[in-house]
Amino acid sequence: MAILGENRYGKAEVRVVHVDRGSDPHTVRDWNVSVSLAGDMREVHLSGANDRVLPTDTQKNTVYALAQQLGAVEPEVFALALARHFVDRQPSISRARVRLDSYGWTAIGPHSLVRSGGEVRTVAVVHDEQSGSRVVGGLNGLTLLNTTDSEFWGFARDEYTTLAETTDRMLATSVEARWRFRAADCDWAAAHQRARQALLDAFAGTYSYSLQQSLYAMGCRVLAEAPEVCEVRLALPNKHHFLVDLSPFGQPNDNEVYHAADRPYGLIEGQVLADDATDAGPAWS
Repeated sequence: MAILGENRYGKAEVRVVHVDRGSDPHTVRDWNVSVSLAGDMREVHLSGANDRVLPTDTQKNTVYALAQQLGAVEPEVFALALARHFVDRQPSISRARVRLDSYGWTAIGPHSLVRSGGEVRTVAVVHDEQSGSRVVGGLNGLTLLNTTDSEFWGFARDEYTTLAETTDRMLATSVEARWRFRAADCDWAAAHQRARQALLDAFAGTYSYSLQQSLYAMGCRVLAEAPEVCEVRLALPNKHHFLVDLSPFGQPNDNEVYHAADRPYGLIEGQVLADDATDAGPAWS
């Protein structure tokens, strides 16, 4: 006999842009919002009865409507309000998860803006009618580079090892960071800025013998500088830079010219927790 397991449904990647024309210069909230709902959905799977299903088109419309109602708020505020809306309004929904990517824009005139590079601010919210709200912030695409103060030697070897040891190398990565907040209420913008700055300071200030060492230092700095955070998870691809051999052209290369390889790349991942961190629950899933 087959048994229905965990299930959820929702609307993925709703693109919404809110313009605050009352500010000078104009400001833009540019978001990509995904909603996932769970609850008593047994009958829709077993018999096709749709009376407990909130159409995904309605979910999309709710994103737009709340964007107008809430105005120029922080992404965490919006995600929390959206998740709570679905759980509070629909008896069949007991848990709502909202993922939100926020794209930055910088003003270059009263009503002109330029996209702020490839970095994306991220938010994930889970609101459960029993356990309440959990919030995970973070960022993607924060590209960092140290031109020196990085080594890699003394590593394990086997018959397939060809990598040469080095005591001076370029170290580059594109940070994917997630940090779990202790509570569902804080100064979201300030906490995000502190956590981001901590990543920058730790990367720049750590003499690195491995990217793993840098990862731990970055996670520790976020916990130290952003007390609202109790857990940090980092994924750091090692963006390799290889010194180009210019000897065939009779030219020296004193650590000046490199080939930047995009793949394959090392991928270093890890988590750093405060000593009093509680269980992560569903917010990471």
